[in-house]
Amino acid sequence: MARGDTPQDSYHLVGISFFILGLGTLLPWNFFITAIPYFQGRLEGTNSTTGTLYTNHTGPTDTFNFNNWVTLLSQLPLLLFTLLNSFLYQCIPETVRILGSLLVILLLFALTAVLVKVDMSPGSFFSITMASVWFINSFSAVLQGSLFGQLGTMPSTYSTLFLSGQGLAGIFAALAMLMSMASDVDAQTSALGYFITPCVGIFVSIVCYLSLPHLDFARHYLAKKSSQAQGQELETKAELLQSDEKNGILNSPQKAALTLDLDSEKEPELEPEAPQKPGKPSVYIVFQKIWLTALCLVLVFTVTLSVFPAITAMVTSSTSPGKWSQFFNPICCFLLFNIMDWLGRSLTSYFLWVPLGERPRSRGPPSRQLPPQPDQDSRLLPLLVCLRVLFIPLFMLCHVPERSRLPILFPQDAYFITFMLLFAVSNGYLVSLTMCLAPRQVLPHEREVAGALMTFFLALGLSCGASLSFLFKALL
Repeated sequence: MARGDTPQDSYHLVGISFFILGLGTLLPWNFFITAIPYFQGRLEGTNSTTGTLYTNHTGPTDTFNFNNWVTLLSQLPLLLFTLLNSFLYQCIPETVRILGSLLVILLLFALTAVLVKVDMSPGSFFSITMASVWFINSFSAVLQGSLFGQLGTMPSTYSTLFLSGQGLAGIFAALAMLMSMASDVDAQTSALGYFITPCVGIFVSIVCYLSLPHLDFARHYLAKKSSQAQGQELETKAELLQSDEKNGILNSPQKAALTLDLDSEKEPELEPEAPQKPGKPSVYIVFQKIWLTALCLVLVFTVTLSVFPAITAMVTSSTSPGKWSQFFNPICCFLLFNIMDWLGRSLTSYFLWVPLGERPRSRGPPSRQLPPQPDQDSRLLPLLVCLRVLFIPLFMLCHVPERSRLPILFPQDAYFITFMLLFAVSNGYLVSLTMCLAPRQVLPHEREVAGALMTFFLALGLSCGASLSFLFKALL
């Protein structure tokens, strides 16, 4: 289709749809961690029709370590499906993956909402909730990977909108919690309304995805993605035929005819002036180029998930009981973290500090081009990433009541708020920075492999941080 024939995104409907889909992919994680005190109250047997939805439950009564387990069982599926994505995505059609994942997430969230009104033993409630967390986040991982693949052929603006939706999911969950707390209803009704909210969000996401094939702009790019997939399939078949020919297995007229056609099409590439096609990128070679950046990404998420929300959700206000004490953790922990994290990620659009110099590229074929080489300033990024480890003891020494080992050195609320501001902004900026740097450190035809590797290390960092949270909580 000619450039002038490309349809327009009327009323920005496609952009709005992908923004809502981005919001829907991270709603499960954010709605579960924001409601940690509600779950702890149920597990302690204090859930009733009186009181408030959000009450801090800390200390030795937290026998189930709910905040640690919900973090770990939310991140392990991401790591697992990152490893299995190639096999899974080839076996199951894209539409089935996306719609099926959204429907399962909707049903499991509806189950979570129903359980608000069901009385059961703490052990049974814990088991059902943990199973829901595992399956919801498993399907969320499949959903997120599938939507990223669909965005691959669309203009980069739509990837930005999708990521913006993901960044606002935490803010949306925190605001929903604050609205539930501010409502003049009993605790169970407030919790029911809170968990119905993501159900509505997932349902709207389903409607948005179903509407995409009916929009000319989305249909145009989805058709382009389908044609590219067919081209990749033909290229794979051609490579197999060439391999058979070398091994002397060319034993059918159809294979011979197709091989001749492929050879005739490749003849112009043999001309001296034609550019040489780069070979398949090696995962090992790409890893050698980006290993330091990948390690920085792992460390950033390891530090973040080791204390958020396992430790930070336990911090309470040092002031006397009242409205501020009740709203302190939802505002200063979850809402503040998500706002500042989103701000930190957005800063890379205006201030992209690049600690890597670029060596001039040669004019030879892509396989002979030299990637950017690190300069002396590249040591600053690992230093800043390592300095974030200091946030672990800082949060552990904040006002967490009923501790048994460590003292409280920062009892005032201002300390916790200051730590959270720096913690969240640095997390968002360094994560976005490392994800931007990795493609700049490799050759153009190696960027897809670099992106896949960085996604794996992102999931690895999240899982490592969730695992370490058990240790740090035990040290309190």
